[in-house]
Amino acid sequence: MKNKVIPVEEAVAHVKDGDHIMVGGFLKGGTPDVSVRELIRQGQKGLTLTSNDTGRPDCAVFDLVGAGRVAVINASYIGANPETGKMLIENPGSVRLFPQGTLAEKVRCGGFGLGGVLTPVGVGTVVEEGKQKLVVDGKEYLLETALHADVAFVKAHAADEAGNLLIRGNAKNFNVVMAAAADYVIAEVDEILPVGSIGPEDVTVPGALVNAIVKGGACA
Repeated sequence: MKNKVIPVEEAVAHVKDGDHIMVGGFLKGGTPDVSVRELIRQGQKGLTLTSNDTGRPDCAVFDLVGAGRVAVINASYIGANPETGKMLIENPGSVRLFPQGTLAEKVRCGGFGLGGVLTPVGVGTVVEEGKQKLVVDGKEYLLETALHADVAFVKAHAADEAGNLLIRGNAKNFNVVMAAAADYVIAEVDEILPVGSIGPEDVTVPGALVNAIVKGGACA
């Protein structure tokens, strides 16, 4: 069985200019900060970023946006990052805001090969602008299309060398759905264990979805 543990520099080098990346986490909860800071160091630019939020000070995603590396953002909350707000004002099309549950479902659809999800959330509001509206059993829904990325950065408490991930508590947030929704998945973990150390019932994300494991800091 292949050992998927590699240096963070090698893993992050899979990101190319213009790629769509997903970053798991919820503000400081379950964020792969070590990997994203390596992305800042390497200098890839023109990125499309999908994340629940764009961080707050001391978050790597906050610094990624501040470094000017992100061209387009898909998120549900940007209030703690003034640089994202500036992007929205100067180029409204560069920041796409979605209700949090809708964003999660768009990512989930990308991971499971679905074209999108029908949701009543946003019907009759500015959220529906530019989106297809369908009527099912007399009720209006918006079609929210799937999101799929080139590379996903996720965070876990532990992984075995085959890439099986153990994620605890609220760190599961977007990390679980994003692990299925990208061509290449980098899992940043606090602890790396031998294969077999994580019981089948404790595996949150199966190793088949993970391409690289890198050592990070403690998972919030």
